[in-house]
Amino acid sequence: MGQTLTYELIARRIDHSLLGPTLTDAELEAGCELAARYRVASVCIKPYAVALASGILKGTDVAVGTTIGFPHGGHATAVKVFEAQRAMDDGATELDMVINIGQAIGGKWDAVSRDIAEVTRAAHDGGGIVKVIFENCYLDDAQKTRLCRICGEVGADYVKTSTGYGTGGATNADLILMREASPPGVKLKAAGGVRTLDQAIAVVELGCDRFGASRTAEILDELKARLAR
Repeated sequence: MGQTLTYELIARRIDHSLLGPTLTDAELEAGCELAARYRVASVCIKPYAVALASGILKGTDVAVGTTIGFPHGGHATAVKVFEAQRAMDDGATELDMVINIGQAIGGKWDAVSRDIAEVTRAAHDGGGIVKVIFENCYLDDAQKTRLCRICGEVGADYVKTSTGYGTGGATNADLILMREASPPGVKLKAAGGVRTLDQAIAVVELGCDRFGASRTAEILDELKARLAR
């Protein structure tokens, strides 16, 4: 790869995903402890469990993230803003919000822009950052490009490919498109389908600043073994 492969290069780009609908409180707690042990960038946990994660991860370098308008993006903007504010009150500093997918497909770009802008403003007012989820499996390239530009215009921090719960996840073509279409300063996150070390390395090489993963331990254990050879 172009960059020197180190533990930090991969681990500090992982948002450890704790969003599965069947995950119990005990499993969420164990997931937070795993994230701290492997020193990843963040957890992305179900909204109701943000306070739990904040308590477990206090004093570590692992940020607490959660979702807004997840997974379909159809919440009213005011609800998304409230959800963002409540998440930050509970200790979240990173918010992964889903756009209104149907409005993007329908060309309601002013509404889409307002939705992203208001959540971004709420996040920044609370000291947090926003990763804007497009759910690319439902969009064409022109729509993805327009969304990247909107995110730059309203000051969003990241553009993100997917929820991981649509019909498809991150693809190389989408990551290349989003990296090229995003204005300077907007970062890139891949989600959905990063399950192996080689896949993790590939998305980093394509310019991802973060990627979501639920198989964090397997990826990083393989990385440790490879680095030890």
